[in-house]
Amino acid sequence: MTRRILTGNQAVAIGALRAGVGIATGYPGTPSTGCLAHLLKLELPGRYVEWSSNEKVAFEIASGAAWAGRRALCTMKMSGVNVAYDALISIAYSGTNGGLVLYVADDPGVSAGMPEQDTRGFALMSDLPMLEPASPAEAYDLTQKAFELSEKTGAPVFLRLTTAVALAHSVIEVDESVAPKPAPVVLDKDITRYTKAGSKICLDQHRALIERLEAAGKLIHEMDLHRLELSEKRGGLGIIACGAVNAYVNEALASVQSKEADQSSALMLKNVSLLRAVTTVPFPQQEVRALLAHCERVVVLEELEPHMERGVAVAARQMGFDGPIIGKLNGTLSRIGEYRLSEVLRGLEAALGTSHTREQPKTVLARDAEGVAPQTRESQHAILASTDGDAEGRSAGIHPAPRPITVCAGCPHRGTYLAIEAAIKQAGFEKEEVMVTGDIGCTILGMNPPFDLLWTEVSMGSSVSLAQGYVHAGIETPVIATIGDSTFFHGGIPGLINAIQHNTPLTLLIMDNGWTAMTGMQVNAGTNDAFQAPGGRRLDLVRVVEGLGPDSIAVVDPYDVEAVTAAITASLTTSGVHVVIAQRECAIQARRRGVVEGVMTVDPEKCILCKQCLRVTGCPALSVSATPKERGESSEDDSPGGFAIGAEPTEREKSSKDDSPGKGSIAGESKGQGESLKSDSPGGLSIAAEPTEREESSKDDASPASSIQIDETLCNGCGICATVCPTSALKVERRTS
Repeated sequence: MTRRILTGNQAVAIGALRAGVGIATGYPGTPSTGCLAHLLKLELPGRYVEWSSNEKVAFEIASGAAWAGRRALCTMKMSGVNVAYDALISIAYSGTNGGLVLYVADDPGVSAGMPEQDTRGFALMSDLPMLEPASPAEAYDLTQKAFELSEKTGAPVFLRLTTAVALAHSVIEVDESVAPKPAPVVLDKDITRYTKAGSKICLDQHRALIERLEAAGKLIHEMDLHRLELSEKRGGLGIIACGAVNAYVNEALASVQSKEADQSSALMLKNVSLLRAVTTVPFPQQEVRALLAHCERVVVLEELEPHMERGVAVAARQMGFDGPIIGKLNGTLSRIGEYRLSEVLRGLEAALGTSHTREQPKTVLARDAEGVAPQTRESQHAILASTDGDAEGRSAGIHPAPRPITVCAGCPHRGTYLAIEAAIKQAGFEKEEVMVTGDIGCTILGMNPPFDLLWTEVSMGSSVSLAQGYVHAGIETPVIATIGDSTFFHGGIPGLINAIQHNTPLTLLIMDNGWTAMTGMQVNAGTNDAFQAPGGRRLDLVRVVEGLGPDSIAVVDPYDVEAVTAAITASLTTSGVHVVIAQRECAIQARRRGVVEGVMTVDPEKCILCKQCLRVTGCPALSVSATPKERGESSEDDSPGGFAIGAEPTEREKSSKDDSPGKGSIAGESKGQGESLKSDSPGGLSIAAEPTEREESSKDDASPASSIQIDETLCNGCGICATVCPTSALKVERRTS
């Protein structure tokens, strides 16, 4: 055995290799991505690993391999179970031959976005066993047990981690990998098992499914996976914990035992019994009944839904147990959020009858310095949840500054967002009149400042179908659906097919950057051939869309904002189903290979410090730099790159009455320092609203104490900021090679 530092995700991957897994599939989604990503980095002869187009496809591939007798692993985040469930429940009815493990990562506390979905509900609904490790070390062990349990019962087995376990690091003793067993492929032609052709077949399969779950419960008991520790004397407090909560139980007990307590509480603390359960489904019936028979009161600790607690309540009723059961159902603990030490303490102290003085976790709404309403910030994802670890700071009214997430420097989506807004205005509509649905991935960042453009985010591919719903509801203005290339391959194609079939008028904007970028630059079906796995090949996104037959297709470069604007405007003013494909590789991936579009410079004689480049694009490569005077320096030298900082203000800075508006501007009207600057761009693009008082007085705010600065380590010279500059102070020198 060797000792290795592994995350929970990596522990699942290594545990699967130790179990002899032959096939591993999945779809990237935080917090589960790291498992399959780790397998893909390894040399694994005799095994097959892939990122599939979506979770349903991934599970079906893994299930086919398991039906053929191979051990198979499928990975996804909790939201992916929704996608896969149509196949999952049917395969659960049929059972499996080789071991089939579905690894799913839940996200209590919403660290990675989406709902606080408790996947144990799917296990209950599917009558499938679900193992719940409390640490990376347990994840390694229980992954192997999951394959064993699956093959012994003939049932697919869930393995559920939460974010706290999946992303945690731990030192783990691991064994060498085990090669997949060389066995003949199972070709089992049995329609009564593998089809749903008739009610009797389905009823028989349902009966077999329930029997497999009962067999799993007995096996788990025989394997001693649950850890039951009963106190020497009867009575006292019983604790039932499952999953990640187990990590806090010992610390919470030590904390409670260190405090002064009345005689009754002290006596109870001397008789503490503990059940560390590794499953909620199947319910640990024998262990729970043994604990109820031994204790006079019980506290149940589990994150999210009270699935375990309901089972305990039923067992208590059947046994005639009349002691208190402390948990969510009696209002002590919350169904919301990730459980930490404070929540475990709250449950223990409630069971002991002592007071709990810690503050309840609160959600703090980040308020804008300019008075933007809280509900607006909610739509912008700028709500910051406080943690319970800084009660002193909260009581003083100190909260973190809002940091809305935006796209990276050079991101091609930035040009697309600007073009959408410009096109809406060119088509004769106000921004708030046109529904723009969003989708999962980097493209959804258009909902945040400075764009504030997208209206919805539901699930992979939903943007296309949601847009059709608004059309059928009778909306009179155009509807735009936005989606990334990987998400389109994942779940957007069926929605587009539906729109074309029913001739539902909409504009679908596919932002094709060639990668599954937000989850860590995984390859997708449209990624360049050079990066595809050996034997794989790229699908031409344009040809795929052409094959579906929309009324029009336009392929544009998002760095050419005017061209994108023209294409979107045309689609908004014409009936039918229109697809605009904004196609350019992710700037991060391009830069990693040394590909830079150009070099940006600032002409200090033309820059009036109106900050339009900052306000309109939100590019993180742009900033306002302090002068030597502000930094307490005496130097009046020009900064590298020709930015004039320090020295006395020029006549231009004093008056700012520059009369040279830049061509190609999409800034609209921007009063830099008392003078109206109007765009004369050929496209007539207009994005920015009327100037604010802050913009009109920008001389007082910025000149000559600061200047626009470009971070050359971030900037890739896309030139988008130059298109919004009203004075052409920003210039791009395109690279030809």
